Parts: sequence; C-alpha cells; structure tokens
Amino acid sequence: MNVERPYSPWVSYYAPDKAYNGYTLFTPSRGSVAWLIDMAGRPVHCWTMPYRPGPYGVLLPNGNLLYAGQDISGPHSTLEGGGGGGILLEVDWDGNLVWEYREPYQHHDFYRMDNGNTMVLGMIRVPDDIAAKVRGGVPGTEANGAMWADFFREITPAGETAWEWFAYEHLDPEVDIICPLDARDRYSRANSCFVMPNGDVLSHFNALQTIAIIDKSTGDIKWRWGASKEENLGHAHNPTLLENGNILVFDNGNHRRVTGLGFGGYSRVLEINPNTREIEWEYKANPPQSFYSNFVSGAQRLANGNTLICEGAHGRFFEVTPDKEVVWEFISPFYHLRADTGWTNQVFRAYRYSPDFEGLSERVLDPDRVELTLREKQFGKEETRQQRLGHLGY
Repeated sequence: MNVERPYSPWVSYYAPDKAYNGYTLFTPSRGSVAWLIDMAGRPVHCWTMPYRPGPYGVLLPNGNLLYAGQDISGPHSTLEGGGGGGILLEVDWDGNLVWEYREPYQHHDFYRMDNGNTMVLGMIRVPDDIAAKVRGGVPGTEANGAMWADFFREITPAGETAWEWFAYEHLDPEVDIICPLDARDRYSRANSCFVMPNGDVLSHFNALQTIAIIDKSTGDIKWRWGASKEENLGHAHNPTLLENGNILVFDNGNHRRVTGLGFGGYSRVLEINPNTREIEWEYKANPPQSFYSNFVSGAQRLANGNTLICEGAHGRFFEVTPDKEVVWEFISPFYHLRADTGWTNQVFRAYRYSPDFEGLSERVLDPDRVELTLREKQFGKEETRQQRLGHLGY
C-alpha cells in the first residue's frame, strides 16, 4: 500500500496489520549518527558518536548502544574489501561513554555475549609458508606481498582475552579456495560474527564464499556451506542462527556462477537447514535484478515470522512476510559522495526492536523531542525521493 501523511516521505510502503511494528536502528555509512526510527520513518532517538561507523551499532538490552567506530588512520586502508573499524564503544541512552575497546585490526563485526564478554572480529597476517599454499584469487594481488586472514577474540569487560582463534590455523588450502575474481590480499575475509547458544561461532568467509561454524571447544570448522556449484553462494553477509535451528543469510549474489540464460546480478535472502543442507525459504524479487546489493547488507527474522531485509548498497530497508509480501519499506535519506560509487546512501545493517524490548523500557520515544541539525532535517522535508536524488545530481 502507498502510505500517506503523517508518514515521512522516506516510508514508501506500510501495512500496519501485517508488519512487525516497532523501532528500526540504522547508521548511515558516513557521518556519525545512529538513528532509531518509528514505523512512520520518523526519528525517535539518535546518538551522535565521535567516530564514523565501522560499520554499525546495535541496541543492548540495557538500552545502551554498542557501536563500532572507524579509525581512519588504521591499517584497513591498505586492504581491499572495506569494513574497517578499530574502536568499540558502548554508550548509554544519552551518549555517555560506558565502555571502550581499541583494536586497530578490528573490522566488520562484533557480538555482545550473554556472559558480558564481547566477541571481536579482526585480521592478522598469514605466515608466508602458509600463504604460499593458498589456492585461488587473482595472481600477484597480495598486499605488498602479504596475505591476511581473520581472527576471533573473546574479550572480557576489562579488555582481557578469554579465547582466540586464527583462521589460517584451521582453514584447509585444499578446500577453502579464494574466489578466482578476488584479490589474494585476504585469505578468509570474514564479514560477520555471531555467537551461537552453545558458544560456537557462526561466520561468513567472503573471499571463500563460505558460511562456516567454528567449534569453540576444538577450533575446528565443523560445518561449511556455500562454495559448491550446487549451493552457489555469492559473497554473502550476516548469517544468523534462527530459533528453529536454521541459518538466515543475505546472499549478495556478487560473483555467483551463472549458467544458461541466467544472470548473477541479483540478491536473495536464504533460510538454510544446516542438517539437510537444503534451502527451506528464499526471498528474491521479481524480476530478480530489481533487488541487488553487491556488498554490505543483512537480514533479521522478526518475532512474527516476517523478515527485515537491509539492501545496504541502496540504503533500503524492507519487511516481508513468510509469503514474501512487502509490508514496510524505508529509504535512507542520508547520502554521501564516494569515489568508487558516487552518491550513495549505503547502510551496513538495520535492526528492528519491538516496543516491549527491554532496552526501550520507560524511554521517551517521541519524534517531536528529537532535535535535528540543519543538514539532518531532510527527515522532515516534504519532497519525493526523486526530487532528493535530483538535488544530488542524478
């Protein structure tokens, strides 16, 4: 349904009787503001952070924001693939610093665990003798002759290391092969970090086009999915474990194998049964190429069975039912100029929180109380998306 006022001009669709009504958190990929919006697309709270996102934030049950900031002077600028971070911050509802952890090689993702520790994703240089055995990738594309891989590190609130895992010690060069179109500067290139209830780590190794489960007790990779011709994953993002034991993942579709008259330039969201290895649910658009984000992005299964999808390259968040009906859509109004993509409203991920979420208890969520800077008042401008794009030179 086409929405009418009082909804913001950035909400394109909203079916209140079918959507999982709540509040959506997102962080534009430039600037330094994390926004919490209502179903009408109006900001009800925001946090202005001291660093631009590296690359997103999440709301904790205590109402604090856990946010990765990007250290622009860090080592990530020399490597392909983006996702640079380096600083984890926890701030309270009013933006006051509660906790900080600095790791210059942190990138892409993090996870606050039930025991209060935080799992951090970072990168580490691969020993030369191991790098020489790694197959795949474009020859000669190492970073100044070096190859990097990922580590996972569980840290306590005091910043002490409780557990650590290095990808190059557990990947198999005969099985874990870099995509032939990717550079050889990164072996694994993980872009996600999800800690399962039993402590195992669920991730996606982007360079390998593989979803993996790491056995925390042994360090072994106990399950892989995506790299085979039949599974055909295309540089995915954000695998998460669902309550039914299945895995939800945003399959970007980049470098997907194409046969016959098909085409690889489309994204899809998959629900995979890890036991049968079968896809039990899939969302893709009609025509498929109308839904495509070749990088970033994610998906969240909501409590009513709907799925919130972040088509990150285009700053588009939309909610679909199990029958794949779109029941809510929002387009981020925050654009910035990038050398590689031009004007973009890119967002790494978005998260929906219900009104009874513990972290929102007794919080004032009134759009009239949110003060916006002059630049950020686009949220209230009465103009169409087409007019906004026109202002940006499209």
